[in-house]
Amino acid sequence: MSKEGMMRWRIAASCKGPVLVLVLAGIAACGTPQLAPPQTVEPIRISQALGQGDPARRASIRLVVQGLEEDEAGRPQRARGSYERALQVDPTNPYAYLAMARHDLALGEAEDALDFIEQAAALFESEGLRRPEVGVHLIGLRAEALRAGGSNEEAQLYYETAGDLAPEVWGDGVLSASELR
Repeated sequence: MSKEGMMRWRIAASCKGPVLVLVLAGIAACGTPQLAPPQTVEPIRISQALGQGDPARRASIRLVVQGLEEDEAGRPQRARGSYERALQVDPTNPYAYLAMARHDLALGEAEDALDFIEQAAALFESEGLRRPEVGVHLIGLRAEALRAGGSNEEAQLYYETAGDLAPEVWGDGVLSASELR
């Protein structure tokens, strides 16, 4: 298996559920003469989760959305404050960790972002919410963190995977606050 094939396999192995199936299907298609167009997903927007969960989760998600609006407006300190309050209200909110990872990457804090990505992935998994719509953001954010950490070759494969799954969001290799909101 080629080095690229091995990297794609590692990406697939780090995913679970339907994302794994999509990535493995893409890997399997690489050996066929006629490639089917890649299946795409509509990435989750955190505002879609508004109104879900218990009162603490709903309040926490509102704070995350508020933080994303602050990030969009170019007020990163206020955004971080909203994300931190969201985690105080509900420390098990995976959307808050996802937003914190995106925020930290935008500020160049890749190491902290990787921790948030792992926490978000674990919480989405534990709540049964690890779907392709979420997984594509986890893959793309990991690509950003790897690139920022100097692992360009590995990052490129993650970018390609995210870009294939959600080209309208990850085609440029960056997840903006408005794309996540």
